Amino acid sequence: MSTAEPPPPPTLVRPYALTRGRTAPSRVYPLEALVHTDLRALEGHGLSPEERSIAELCRESRSVAEVAALVRIPIGVTRVLIGDLVERGVVRVHTQAEPESAPGAALLERVLSGLRKL
Repeated sequence: MSTAEPPPPPTLVRPYALTRGRTAPSRVYPLEALVHTDLRALEGHGLSPEERSIAELCRESRSVAEVAALVRIPIGVTRVLIGDLVERGVVRVHTQAEPESAPGAALLERVLSGLRKL
């Protein structure tokens, strides 16, 4: 017999109800993007229980994937809710550096050449 914890009870609210029928966020955030709550902006917003859970979890920076896993909501729904929170100024999302700050092709070629010499 396994001593694993039983699965959580099924939610009574369908995912599409949490997003008012929306299936796509206003902006798609990568799974590794970090979400952090702006504590100054947290007060005064009428947050749903799911949004409040996300805001509370993100008092410490967490990835989008981690947030979805911890609140036990599908990733697509989590992205929509995070997008709503961003628009309302409750959370900020930090993604990787912009493409123009990425290393150029010449640098990558030199690194590859150096690795081949090893």
